[in-house]
Amino acid sequence: MESKKDTKLNSSFSGVRVHPNAYVDPGAELHDGVIISQGAIVGPNVSIGKGTEIGPNAVISGRTQIGINNKVFPNVFIGLDPQDLKYKGASTEVIIGDNNTFRECVTINKATDEGEKTIIGNNNLLMAYSHIGHNCELANGIVLSNSVQVAGHVKIEEKAIIGGCLGIHQFVHIGYLAMIGGMTRVDRDVPPFCLAEGHPGRLRGLNRIGIKRSGLMENKDFDFKLLQSTWNLLFKSNDAISNSLEKAMKGELDFSSSKLCSFLKESISKERRGPMPLVNV
Repeated sequence: MESKKDTKLNSSFSGVRVHPNAYVDPGAELHDGVIISQGAIVGPNVSIGKGTEIGPNAVISGRTQIGINNKVFPNVFIGLDPQDLKYKGASTEVIIGDNNTFRECVTINKATDEGEKTIIGNNNLLMAYSHIGHNCELANGIVLSNSVQVAGHVKIEEKAIIGGCLGIHQFVHIGYLAMIGGMTRVDRDVPPFCLAEGHPGRLRGLNRIGIKRSGLMENKDFDFKLLQSTWNLLFKSNDAISNSLEKAMKGELDFSSSKLCSFLKESISKERRGPMPLVNV
């Protein structure tokens, strides 16, 4: 049975359930089917989409927008101030898409400077104790295993899988369908389709299992042999990667090898940390 508190907070929506021991600021916007569990706190500038469930003792704060059908487990903290010493109280945002799962004790910080955003896409799984720092951008279909610590300004592309108990250095980029083994030290960019692991982190080759499971092998526009030969040219030749990249981009490329080359071209620019090197064997 809905309390008067529920009706007042959500007069324009139906089916919202707020536990009597939760606190939802009257300025928050809760859509149909939202559940706010015991002890949860929802701040005044928060918007929560249809069917999203906020678990016990979770805190949703700041200018935070959460899409539909997300599941927020107990003790998750979203939208609080960044752990950036440069932060001076700017009005920044957290934007979260649809169908994400945030397991216990995940923390997602808002961005640092005026008008900036921390962005999480759709269909992501962030396992327990993961941290997303300020100004990060996560695409769709990403898995972060337990205790992954993502520093500020990191970008992670679609379908990347990050193993547990590791840290990702600020400004690092993780490419499409990359796989990073648990406890890896990630201080350089990990290119698309690549497998990385170790301390320090090193590339081990292409993420063959991930590529197969993704269904790419059945795509008529995907050429694994071409991707492998492009990868060999880029990482196994004795030439500098900039020279190898120039050669590769002059040759035949499908969408996957083109994505790999485009990522590396940006990665070796002065503004980036550069790609993770290949393991010495």
